[in-house]
Amino acid sequence: MNHINQNCGSSGVSQGIWAGAVRIWISLVLISMLAMASVAAQAQDDTDAEDEESPKALQAVTVTAQKREENIQDVPISVAVLSGEALDVLGSGGFDIRQLSSRLPSLQIESSFGRAFPRFYVRGLGNTDFDLNASQPVSFVVDGVVQENPILKGFPIFDIERVENLRGPQGTLFGRNTPAGAVILESRKPSQVADGYAQINYGRFNMVNFEGAVGGALSDNWSSRLSVLFQRRDDYVDNTFTGEDDALEGYDEVAGRLQFLYDNGDGFSALTNFHFRSLDGTARLFRANIIQPGSNDLVDDFRRREVSIDGTNFQDLDAFGGSLTLSWEAGDYTVTSITGVEHADILSRGDVDGGFGASFAPPFGPGFIPFPAESADGLPEHIQITEEFRIASNFSGPINWQGGLYFFFEDLTIDSFNFNTLAGGVQDGFAQQEQEATTVAAFLSGTFDLTDRLTLQVGGRISHDEKDFRAQRTQSPIGGGATGVLTAKPRDTEFSGDVSLNFAATDAVNYYARIARGFRAPSVQGRLLFGDTISVADTEVLHSFELGVKSLMLDNRVRANFSLFNYIIDDQQLTAVGGQANFNQLINADKTVGRGFELDVEAFVSQNLTLTAGLSFNDTEIKDDQLFIQPCGGGCTVLDPAGDVPGTVSIDGNRLPQAPRWVANSTLRYGIPVGEGEVFFFTDWAYRSAVNFFLYDSAEFRGESLLEGGVRVGYQWDLGNQEAALFVRNITDNTTIVGGIDFNNLTGFVNEPRIWGVEYRIGF
Repeated sequence: MNHINQNCGSSGVSQGIWAGAVRIWISLVLISMLAMASVAAQAQDDTDAEDEESPKALQAVTVTAQKREENIQDVPISVAVLSGEALDVLGSGGFDIRQLSSRLPSLQIESSFGRAFPRFYVRGLGNTDFDLNASQPVSFVVDGVVQENPILKGFPIFDIERVENLRGPQGTLFGRNTPAGAVILESRKPSQVADGYAQINYGRFNMVNFEGAVGGALSDNWSSRLSVLFQRRDDYVDNTFTGEDDALEGYDEVAGRLQFLYDNGDGFSALTNFHFRSLDGTARLFRANIIQPGSNDLVDDFRRREVSIDGTNFQDLDAFGGSLTLSWEAGDYTVTSITGVEHADILSRGDVDGGFGASFAPPFGPGFIPFPAESADGLPEHIQITEEFRIASNFSGPINWQGGLYFFFEDLTIDSFNFNTLAGGVQDGFAQQEQEATTVAAFLSGTFDLTDRLTLQVGGRISHDEKDFRAQRTQSPIGGGATGVLTAKPRDTEFSGDVSLNFAATDAVNYYARIARGFRAPSVQGRLLFGDTISVADTEVLHSFELGVKSLMLDNRVRANFSLFNYIIDDQQLTAVGGQANFNQLINADKTVGRGFELDVEAFVSQNLTLTAGLSFNDTEIKDDQLFIQPCGGGCTVLDPAGDVPGTVSIDGNRLPQAPRWVANSTLRYGIPVGEGEVFFFTDWAYRSAVNFFLYDSAEFRGESLLEGGVRVGYQWDLGNQEAALFVRNITDNTTIVGGIDFNNLTGFVNEPRIWGVEYRIGF
């Protein structure tokens, strides 16, 4: 790989799309202005008398995007939310956190580790690295605690109040490793009101999905909430090599959360949160040569419920943690302390070549298998400790602020194994990585009411990051011998921040402009099984400019929020995965540019009908004419030009991997009163356009556009406290290649199958 600097440009096609997006934004501004006029002129007493007791508008959406509870319409950030029924139905089929992918504009989630290791992408920015030490530019925050390691990011979704997707750099309040944005989960908290629910789903492949919660007062000052989840699915994929039916793709997962809240009624509260997760399942199922050469189509004889592998496949994961959130209301100030401790332990083993045998040890197949590849990765030691201390003002005047200190520490050990499948699966390779990472930061953000309608917000953060990394190979699967202990100690101090203006044109329409700077701390890669060196990626820095409009129209029956953005990344961290050498290496691209828009719409059409819709466009481009990488070693058709270094190709001008240009989603709910209850119909759909799996461009390692939908039909009664329903996920039974392995053959893996079943839910 070779790399020198170059200047940045843009294609005519991208400029045309960008100009089109500007026109869309201007059109939406005009539409919202016309809507404001119509709302102002509309009489307030034109509703039928029988609807007097029914809601006539959308409910306000509360977010914590700025670490305060605020109306989403008042926040000068592109943010989208999933909550309520729209969130609950996604888990009907027992799927993991990847169910959120494409359900909000600009959000993608994929994994080559199955349920254990999700990779998040926002506005096209993410990280395809599958190493257990991989950093991601999208932060994942649960109940105020950042989940840094990729294994922590896979914690199941249950008893969740809402999911917030913050798009664009969030470096002021959330810190490093947020240049693309953040995904925030807020669980339902304890209260003095006794409540709870139980929900059971049963479906195809003996899928069982149970979740429930119970909470309420323990005394005048104490309350608690216990939430549990159990998911399972039978193995349903036959291994035609061993002759075993229903051998793979099953799982059993248990998770829980126990919270205690103390509130003295005089401004002080303490919230404890204990949580755990245990998964026993199948690692990602790789399938050899399922891609037709010269295209990205599945081979004609592909069978989702069959595979032919001669290696071992399993995945065992345990994770647990806790947090303590203290809050004091002291006059005009709120003091908050959030302390978190997290731990994860995983061992995942899979047959990476996706087949059996080898060309030098026949029989082999399906298709050509140059050599066997069976490996495992484990995280035997891991601990993360975080502390955030902040003070926020609550003045009634035109100025308010919040600031604080942040501390992060992580200590982990990663074991990488290789196995000789042809010799009965004996271990023939071992390498180990160890890393201690520390971050300290200070941040301050202020809001200034310049006029009654114009607000300025300014924020900044100073972060210092240190990593102490060690790696060594003690056993080589290819006869390379042991290595010495290789070390790296990257350090950096960076500034991140944002400036925004928010103009309230009316009570129903806000316009905003935002400039932000985010960064990702230096990263280290040390997978030594097939290489003798480690690699270090320098800090990447992202500068973003964003314009947006947030509007409520037609007596608050329609919410339409639109954002238009452009960003430039200097020294973007990229991972050259696999390739001819089957070796991961971190690199920095001189420049990457991105541009696009996001549109979120929610409409209360009538008492019986509600609609949501989302659309995003993300155009990304790597700009570095001296950056060359090794392409596939598995017989793919490379479309990039040859590089100056033999055996490499240029990736200048390529899109970022796993970055679809278009994402669209929609939901529709229609209810009909019947007797003392309601018959309802709910459908949801998500679409993403085609993606590249790797940095280089090839005919085979591309994912076709993917459209998945779900339907739920049921009956609610007992004032909505009870519900029975039939559901289908992936109703069209779409089968699409969503990722690949490129060093051996045309190996790929596919999306989740169609799941149908029944559901019963009771609330109390």
